[in-house]
Amino acid sequence: MQVPLWFALAAVGYLGCKLFRPPLWLVLVLLLGGYLIADSLLAPVIDTAITK
Repeated sequence: MQVPLWFALAAVGYLGCKLFRPPLWLVLVLLLGGYLIADSLLAPVIDTAITK
């Protein structure tokens, strides 16, 4: 069975928010921070660190 990555991440995120109930500001900060880091100069460094 093959599951798309976006669907698996959405399911894990949904369950994490339902079970652990983090504050909304923390969820927004993590999403915004990830978005900003993905578009920064650090993106290639992070990509090579993850794919090794």
